[in-house]
Amino acid sequence: MNTVTKRILVAGLAAAAVAFASGCSTGDEPSAATSAASGAGATGTIQISYLQKQGDQQYFVDQANGAKEMAKELGDVNITVVNLGTDSNKAISEVDAAIAQQAQGIIIVAPDQAIGPQVVDKARAANVPIMASDDTLKDSDGNEIPFAGFDGTAMGTEVGKKAAELYQAAGWTPADTKIMAVTKLDLSVCQQRIDGAQAAFKAAVSDAPEVITVGTDISVTGAMDKAAATITANQGVKNWVVWGCNDEAVTGAVTALANANIAPANVIGVGLGAYLACKDWKAGQETGMKAALFISGAEVGKAAVKAMVDKIRNNVELPPKAIANTSIVDASNWESAGVVCT
Repeated sequence: MNTVTKRILVAGLAAAAVAFASGCSTGDEPSAATSAASGAGATGTIQISYLQKQGDQQYFVDQANGAKEMAKELGDVNITVVNLGTDSNKAISEVDAAIAQQAQGIIIVAPDQAIGPQVVDKARAANVPIMASDDTLKDSDGNEIPFAGFDGTAMGTEVGKKAAELYQAAGWTPADTKIMAVTKLDLSVCQQRIDGAQAAFKAAVSDAPEVITVGTDISVTGAMDKAAATITANQGVKNWVVWGCNDEAVTGAVTALANANIAPANVIGVGLGAYLACKDWKAGQETGMKAALFISGAEVGKAAVKAMVDKIRNNVELPPKAIANTSIVDASNWESAGVVCT
């Protein structure tokens, strides 16, 4: 073997040794997110970011608490909760921040479903599992990502059934009644709920009153303002049935009716959430809020975190849809049902 050949061989062996040593070094080990993506579950404390729109609403406060309870139950799981308000730009930047801070999973309630492809692509590019909570999100190919929450149409169906039952029991007619459907027009889950309520009501009531759709930001004050304008434009209406996308929407409309001197006996409000609907029940006050669909934010938070930890720790695929249970409550049973009244 000549000198040049020897030098090439020695250099090659040295390079191979360095490569082998580097491969064994802990400095080049894959991240927990990469390990989970490649089939190896993560070990140690798991970091999950839970990004919520309108995080100061009681439903989302309950959701955050439920997420933290499940994290404690599972052990070695840290949940970072971020209130996004209604700011889509903040949602996008917080996804970036979660990735930069090496979150191993992201659960998001997006302020606007239109940002779905952007935030999903960011998470996937970083090999970080992402799950939608409450409002479904789609990736850039138009496919829905894993979701934890409620079936919007089924929720609306229960609300519509209860509203129809109360309407028929009251003996009202279309001649003196109108229905106010308070919603957020650009949010698909709201549309599912409203459509479900209307379909169920009309299935139960052959001659249903006119439905007036009221578009709002589905906050209490937003719903109250928009409902007030609707009431002013319909001065001759004696009785009102009210349903909406959430408890805030229905509470705002029922409050607007009270402010317009419409008696509680002439209002059938069916809330969606029960965490605000229960206020008058708790106080023992006569109210236009006659019933509500109880939805537990805590249960959604728990389901989302459990699914995400299973994905990160055990490489169990995120479920396409994790659907939480619901039930109708009223002044007689809200406490026994477990409603947290704010």
